[in-house]
Amino acid sequence: MSVSGDTKVADRLRPLVEADPVVLLEIAGAIAHAGRLPPDGVTELGAEHAARLADADKQRLRAAVEHVLMGREVDAALEWLHETRILALLFPELEATVDLVQEEGRQHKDVWAHTKQVVRQTVSRPLVRWAALLHDVGKVPTRTFTADGVHFHGHAEVGARMFDRIHARFAFARDERQTIRFLVKHHLRTNQYSEQWTDSAVRRFHREMAAHMTDLLDLSRADITSKRPGRRRQLLEQISALSDRVRALAEADAKLPPLPTGVGNAIMEAFEIPPSRLIGDLKRALEQAIERGELEARREDAYYVAHLARHALVPGVSDERAAALIAAGGDHGDGALDDDLEGPHKGVDPDDPSPGVLSCGHDPDNDPCVHRDADPDDPAVRKRAR
Repeated sequence: MSVSGDTKVADRLRPLVEADPVVLLEIAGAIAHAGRLPPDGVTELGAEHAARLADADKQRLRAAVEHVLMGREVDAALEWLHETRILALLFPELEATVDLVQEEGRQHKDVWAHTKQVVRQTVSRPLVRWAALLHDVGKVPTRTFTADGVHFHGHAEVGARMFDRIHARFAFARDERQTIRFLVKHHLRTNQYSEQWTDSAVRRFHREMAAHMTDLLDLSRADITSKRPGRRRQLLEQISALSDRVRALAEADAKLPPLPTGVGNAIMEAFEIPPSRLIGDLKRALEQAIERGELEARREDAYYVAHLARHALVPGVSDERAAALIAAGGDHGDGALDDDLEGPHKGVDPDDPSPGVLSCGHDPDNDPCVHRDADPDDPAVRKRAR
């Protein structure tokens, strides 16, 4: 297009932008869905009026940004928002990731380039794309340099807390905020999976991810941006293996009762009590503890007897007898199972429905963030799990 053509397009758009600055985001949406960049004059117009978006209606801002995020060429649109300084206004946390190196001394894409690619690769579901856009904002305040390289310890949790400020600029319902925050906070969880995880650890992962499981797995797949085919295939297979194992265990658990056959007889014998309604009440208490994740399903009888003794759920049991039953059941404190790779980490954020928090893990796109917490033999991990 000629220079005069550039000017004509910009002149035609100018009164629209002056009347309503959200038109700038609509231009970005057109880029995202059509894949064609506007003339330079339009980009200059965007930079000229970007600051006016600060006063735009939050609901309209959210809808316009979401329209951008849902486009097939979203990465080009996001770069245009950066060039016009609209990104710096709406998402200063993202602007700070531009040129933020992930590996020292190597030609490796910066966090901003990685983020654009992840958004483009993410499934076309709005909340997952929002999470993809913001999943690495915590890398800016957590970046450190050591002799081993660049690290971003805890960036997922920090990013989730940063979202608490970001969402105030847009209009999200409470459940939408919770979903995006959860995905940002837990986007590294699948990276920690290995075939050494016990069935109990897989069940706990499934329980803690709950309704967000599909979204989290899809975000994890999109977060793989390594250019090495072997590495990419390995990480995708790891996610698929976790997904398959979760599904297989869920199907098996649906077919089996949570308590083993004969646990009622074991309770009567251990506590020396006759058949009564109390036995049924105690079994229901055990089933509820399993549903809450405090106990594992289908363990040995002594395991459940120890739980009843530990919580004094059977009246009239001496301290000595209770101690003996607890010891016979093994040293399994509720909620801290010895063979799990992680214990529950209760959240304290009012908008976070998650029962769990894990620290920074290695990023699947070859990020050298060293993650001690991924090692189940790390004493710090076991300390937190207890």
